[in-house]
Amino acid sequence: MVERSDRAPLLDWEEAPSAEKPGEAAPDDPRERLASPGNSRCPAPGWSGGPGGPAPSCGAPPAATSRTPAEHERPPGQEQHPSDSEAREVPLEERMVTWEEKDQIVSVFVVTFNTTSGNMLEWCLPKDMDLEGVEFKAIASGSHRVTTDFIYFRKGCYFGLACFANMAVESTAERGARMKSVGIMSTSYTLLYRYMSFLEHQVRLQLQSPGHYSALEAFYEDKRAVLPPNGGDAVTLPPSVWGSAINHSMHPEMKITHPAGCMSQFIRFFGEQIMVLWKLALLRRRILIFSPPPVGVVCYRVYCCCCLANISIPGVGLAVPEFRPFFYVNVADISALENELSYVACTTEKIFEEKKDLYDVYVDNQNVKTYRDGLKPLLRLSAADREKYRKLTEQRQMLLYSQEESGDCASSEEDLFILFFLEQNNRIFQALSEVAASPDPTVTQESVRAMGLDPHGDRLFLLHLLEIYGYDTLMVSEQLCCN
Repeated sequence: MVERSDRAPLLDWEEAPSAEKPGEAAPDDPRERLASPGNSRCPAPGWSGGPGGPAPSCGAPPAATSRTPAEHERPPGQEQHPSDSEAREVPLEERMVTWEEKDQIVSVFVVTFNTTSGNMLEWCLPKDMDLEGVEFKAIASGSHRVTTDFIYFRKGCYFGLACFANMAVESTAERGARMKSVGIMSTSYTLLYRYMSFLEHQVRLQLQSPGHYSALEAFYEDKRAVLPPNGGDAVTLPPSVWGSAINHSMHPEMKITHPAGCMSQFIRFFGEQIMVLWKLALLRRRILIFSPPPVGVVCYRVYCCCCLANISIPGVGLAVPEFRPFFYVNVADISALENELSYVACTTEKIFEEKKDLYDVYVDNQNVKTYRDGLKPLLRLSAADREKYRKLTEQRQMLLYSQEESGDCASSEEDLFILFFLEQNNRIFQALSEVAASPDPTVTQESVRAMGLDPHGDRLFLLHLLEIYGYDTLMVSEQLCCN
């Protein structure tokens, strides 16, 4: 029996602990598998990582201060004397899972729409947290047209998730509608999904009974991150093992909560155009997606775009800009985007289309376009693109058929989608590495086909790739010419 505190009823977001016996392995839960780094795809260091992972430009404490959760729980002055069974080195996967499960909530807040003042920060914890501008992220431009929505966003070193609701009221002062958002901010976006239902419930309560924050206070006290003593923006980082174990070009996984399924919706929405987005993502271009509200499903398109650029070959991509997900952005983010070399984001504000210096590629619904002459040929599908899309569709249909026939849901569309492009990316860079190590470092038609590319239709894409990833010492065969 687990003893519950006197404030436990407030924590309606918590799950009851499992009744497993000590030392007994917990059953594999497919719902949690996608968020586990033991699934061969890991957080990217340097800007987000898993929960508690590195945050961008926030600095890091010395590696010597990094300790595992078990070390933090040891009483002061008490040395650890492991038994023979405990003396073995804990596998990397277990250490990664242990750290990923740590909650790193740095703020919780309520935003409201005031008919005279516009979007306003109504309440937050901690009180001294810099949340300037969060009121325009948590309630997106145009949200008055929808009843409910959820929004992922980035602010400085942190990522946020806010749930929005719009309720009709008989109030002249409120002009017949009350709109609020309840949100949280964390060091990473990978586990924010866990609190989606809690935030949805809390925003309904705030609409019905404004000004009651006890559940939000209890949530923050229970889940808040451990900030450094100097009160800076940096958060405590995971053990130093992350630095050597995680590839620079891998993105953290994000649990999907959209009822239609994020990846299947992404494939159906863009069709063959996902092959165009794949190339642009691999080239680390600045991609901005426009869509009117609701914003939530578009935030998942941002995530899907990031998954297109995963690479797991050690050492590859270390010198290229990181492909950062900004999720939802508005005009207040213009100055931040001006300094970004590579990103993918979404917006509901049409004015961004006129800011052509902020992006390389503009996606308006299914229409992918660019104003940069050097990228325009990449918007055309090659024969190899169509073949890859055919294979992806075929594999997806086989997976759905297998799930329907056997009821086996161990594999998901997200797994299939991410691994498909990961294998394609690895195939390209493995072939390039072999060419670079050969006595005659020349890219030929045969080596291009070995990459799964079209020697003619993908020539420009390949040239961009060689330049960006530092393969500029390779020679390109004259046989690779345009049609």
